[in-house]
Parts: sequence; structure tokens; C-alpha cells
Amino acid sequence: MPDALPGPGDPAPSWTLPDAQGRPVSLSDFAGRRVVLYFYPAAMTPGCTTEACDFTAARSRLDEAGYHVVGISPDAPEKLARFALDSSLDLTLLSDPDRTVLRAYGAFGEKKQYGRTVQGVIRSTFVVGPDGRIEQAWRNVKATGHVARVLERLGLAA
Repeated sequence: MPDALPGPGDPAPSWTLPDAQGRPVSLSDFAGRRVVLYFYPAAMTPGCTTEACDFTAARSRLDEAGYHVVGISPDAPEKLARFALDSSLDLTLLSDPDRTVLRAYGAFGEKKQYGRTVQGVIRSTFVVGPDGRIEQAWRNVKATGHVARVLERLGLAA
């Protein structure tokens, strides 16, 4: 984990990761646009499916407001492709198997799980502005209701 976690006002750590089809996608591909970047533990698990489906349901509102949604997990591209197909997801899903990007954003490290301290993905969401700086950061969030809170904070709640 980095010494100082990136937060609002900081430059967003750059990255290039494979998408569900294995094609490279970079943060720089979105220069001049806002990105909702969310980190989740594992495709096809209940909480992660809830969160991904909620982001898919909110996609038209986010698109209209100029936000592009990108989800990152340690899952392989093949698993991400199955996840997108099985759950009818309409999001950019990226694979970070060595957890480099997760660590750069402070979204991997010690966390409590079932009363034990473990190393794992810390469910987190960031909004990266058109200038490449972090505008919003939510760390250690619960999947259920999180997308609604993001929409509210962005002024896009229904």
C-alpha cells in the first residue's frame, strides 16, 4: 500500500490493464472526461454482482452527465467476460491480477472479514476528473446502496 493514500486533489495513479476481451485500456484513454473508477473483490459474487448491476442500471444517468464507469478486480479477463455476459453488465471491466493498480489506489491491503484481519481487495470508488485528478474517494464501502450514494454525491440521484 502506498505511504499516503491518494485522495481528492491528488493526481490519479495511471494504469493500463486488459479489459474483458484482453484489450489494453489506460486511464489516459479517458483524458478530458470524468471516470467513476470502482474496485471490487471478485466477479460473480453476490456483493460484487449487486454493485456492478447497480452501476449498469445507473449508466445512462452517468453517461449523460459525462462519466464513464470502469470496474477493476483481480479477476482474469475470461472471468470478467463471463461476469459481464451472465449479469448483463454494460461496463468497462478491467483485470488487475497482480493487484498493482489496486495497491496504488489503496484498494488492496488489510481488512476485516468475518472478524479476522486478512489481506484483500478493499471495495472502493474514485471519481477521476478530466484533468486526471481525483475529485471524490470512497473507501471500504458496502456494495448494497453504494451506487445510490455515489449518484447522490454527484448530484445525479433520481
